[in-house]
Amino acid sequence: MKRILVLATAIALAGVGAVPATAQEVHRDRAVYVKAHHDAVLKQMFERDKKLREEAKKKTEEIIKKIKEEQKKERENRKRLRFDMSAIPRPSGPAAFQQVWHFPPIPQYLSGTCWDFSATSFLESEIKRLTGQKIKLSEMWTAYWEYVEKAKGYIRTRGNSEFGQGSESNAVTRIYAKYGVVPESAYEGVLAKDGRIDHDKMASEMLSFLKWCKANNYWDERLIIPTIRKIMDLTMGRPPQTVEWKGESYTPKDFLTKVCRLHPADYVSLMSTMSVPFWTRGEYKVPDNWWHDKSYINVPLDVWYKVIVRSIKKGYSMVIGGDVSEPGYYGKENIAVIPTFDIPDQFIDQSAREFRIANRTTQDDHGIHLVGYTHYKGHDWFLIKDSARSSRWGPYKGYYMYRDDYVKLKMLTFTVSKDAVRDIIAKVDANEAAIAKEAAAKAKVATKKAATQ
Repeated sequence: MKRILVLATAIALAGVGAVPATAQEVHRDRAVYVKAHHDAVLKQMFERDKKLREEAKKKTEEIIKKIKEEQKKERENRKRLRFDMSAIPRPSGPAAFQQVWHFPPIPQYLSGTCWDFSATSFLESEIKRLTGQKIKLSEMWTAYWEYVEKAKGYIRTRGNSEFGQGSESNAVTRIYAKYGVVPESAYEGVLAKDGRIDHDKMASEMLSFLKWCKANNYWDERLIIPTIRKIMDLTMGRPPQTVEWKGESYTPKDFLTKVCRLHPADYVSLMSTMSVPFWTRGEYKVPDNWWHDKSYINVPLDVWYKVIVRSIKKGYSMVIGGDVSEPGYYGKENIAVIPTFDIPDQFIDQSAREFRIANRTTQDDHGIHLVGYTHYKGHDWFLIKDSARSSRWGPYKGYYMYRDDYVKLKMLTFTVSKDAVRDIIAKVDANEAAIAKEAAAKAKVATKKAATQ
């Protein structure tokens, strides 16, 4: 009996505090979406700040618009120093000149390829002089391959070579020697619907790409040059590998020699500067001579100028280049002269010329084709075929008339057939041979002296 009582008591104690099984489940919170609460005060502050930002933006736009309008007005009203040219005696126009045959002037539009247009025109005149043929050559063929060569120069110097739209007239003969040439009918080099040349965007894209290569020390020419060419192809088109001419197929090099009968080595460039010994060859030190050509013949100013006059009189045209930023250079008048308030013409000499080269008031701005000559009222005048826009402002579209004082003071180099300057080349060759002989003799004496010590 006692044992049963104890067991019953244990069971009762074990059941104290027990609850039903369902009541033992844990309470769970349930997630729900509710509409976001927008604090009224913060909302008011946000809207106020937004309004302030919009007002500030509007104010900035108004200021920028006003500044741009003022800048536009300033550009439209900008003045250039000129002078009254009405009293200057001048030839009556291009017809008054003894001219070398040339194609009519064509514009370079928005491109820095004056060097190309002028030298191409010159070589077209040379084809006519040498063969009697009138062959219109492609300027853009030369420009395309010159961009390629400049890109290669940039790569090989690791970004320490000029890359831009400019170059020199003898770049054209250099390109012909390497790539040949094609007629314009085979390669116009302009894909724009209006037919106008515009290299600004294309040149900027090429330079940006090359600068990226420099910044990243990336110089694989096998990949860089094809990229440069693809950029040009979008604006200029891809140059042809062969050309058709009068029923025959030619490579560009064969077209140059067999049809045009041009030989690039038959041309020479002359300069006149005191920075290089006279009667020697030297480098024309300007950025556009990016390949550092040292073949320029340097002669005194009086000789340099006399060669120009005698060459054009004998029927040799030439590419000439120099500075076109002077008060006496004006497209609306189609003339280029030196005003007396700059320097009277009787004082223009080697020193006056060099002074302006040294202080950079004479710079390598522009290349043109010198195609004619006349003497009028005490002055030599030269007819200039020009691809720049300013030559189309006046009555003689595409032409300038340069007076002798402007040529002597402001023009820097010219390229001409070697046939026109055989005597100059012979004198330079003899002088350089004498210099080399003297240097060799001095070196021999120095070597002998060193051996006896």
